[in-house]
Amino acid sequence: MRRKPVEQLVAEGGQGEGGTLRRSLTMWQLTMISIGATLGTGIFVVLGEATSAAGPAVAISFVIAGLTALFSALSYAELAGSIPVSGSSYSYSYATMGEIVAWICGWCLVLEYGVSVAAVAVGWGQYLNELLEGTIGVTIPESVSAPLGEGGFINLPALVVVLLAMVFLMRGAKESARVNTVMVVIKIATLVLFCAIGFMGIKAGNYTPLAPLGITGISAAAATVFFSYIGFDAASTAGEEAKNPKRDLPRAIMLSLLIVTVLYCLVALVAVGAMPWDDFDGTEAALSQILNDVTGHSVWGSVLAAGAVVAIASVVFAVLYGQTRILFAMSRDGLVPKVFAKVDERTGTPKANVVIVSLFCGILAAAIPLSELANATSIGTLFAFGLVNIAVIILRYKRPDMPRTFRLALFPVTPVLGFGCCVYLMGKLPAPTWFAFGGWMVAGLVVYFFYGLRRSSLATAEK
Repeated sequence: MRRKPVEQLVAEGGQGEGGTLRRSLTMWQLTMISIGATLGTGIFVVLGEATSAAGPAVAISFVIAGLTALFSALSYAELAGSIPVSGSSYSYSYATMGEIVAWICGWCLVLEYGVSVAAVAVGWGQYLNELLEGTIGVTIPESVSAPLGEGGFINLPALVVVLLAMVFLMRGAKESARVNTVMVVIKIATLVLFCAIGFMGIKAGNYTPLAPLGITGISAAAATVFFSYIGFDAASTAGEEAKNPKRDLPRAIMLSLLIVTVLYCLVALVAVGAMPWDDFDGTEAALSQILNDVTGHSVWGSVLAAGAVVAIASVVFAVLYGQTRILFAMSRDGLVPKVFAKVDERTGTPKANVVIVSLFCGILAAAIPLSELANATSIGTLFAFGLVNIAVIILRYKRPDMPRTFRLALFPVTPVLGFGCCVYLMGKLPAPTWFAFGGWMVAGLVVYFFYGLRRSSLATAEK
């Protein structure tokens, strides 16, 4: 239950093994990292699965998931302005609830970020096939583009996009942020293009019945599409590489969530209006198909597929960045091996960390189906977000005098609602996801008690 003082967390910011991270990111770049990590697979791929559950009311599911994310985002924004470090909710938990809770939160973040990289990479391969088919008339054989259990042996495109992201991340945070910004602009333009063309194909009859499976279907879809919001906290993982983190992190978090939610709801409304909801079942590249149907030829579908390839690649890129920075913070605290905190002096990046995480995520992406990855990501995210809402309450009461560049409104109602929404959506996830989550938690506790408990920096300082 030992806690790490906030002042110590901030003082250690950027310090790694053999070097320090470089402060080079502006508010604009932080916002682009957050959008880059958020806007992608949730709307390009998971939309089909969610619509099958919610029907035309899938836009309501996005609103519910967005409100849940908003409550947590407000808590994130306050904590990011007070504790601007790379560990995100892991570090916030360490300062407020103690080492064991911080470890559990960090272990959930590994699930959230690491597994979501794999899930997003799987979606990338699906749109790459759409693009190839629409442009040159060929597709990657299923044997090397689908995992075991889905007709193939390995998902090679998913592995390739993770390795490409790894190469860019090893160049440095500033260079990586520039590449990410270009990709984010392309994917926003792609979704705006979809809305403009898809609007012409809307049929009022497609919106009825609005909720064929009732509130149960809407809630289940909301739990699934919450996967779409996991990236907004990625800005908080860049706390030790931001030029002015106390000012810029809260702004980047809130701005990115606003932009993403508006785009999600617009795209969902246009999509279900342009294609009957029951046609979404089993469709993982629905947006391209809608444009093909509306226009009568495959050119615009191919354009959207090209945008989706870039968009989803940027999610892989930004989420992989967040995962490496969380492990960097955990390693500096001694809870995971020191190799994750080793900084390359030339680039100012944790190169070994990037390589190890990329290979792990790439193997997951190549071997595991999308649906299992998406639900596992959602439950890990919701658990971590719930802890952030608790952390902001504890810190307000224990350190009321701490300087805060952002203060969430209606305290403590807002974080309590955020925690309640997280618990509600977790309850809507299927039993197999809970069993997998329980197994992950047990494995994490074993690692902590046999490794982290005695090797943590706070433990060694006590000796």
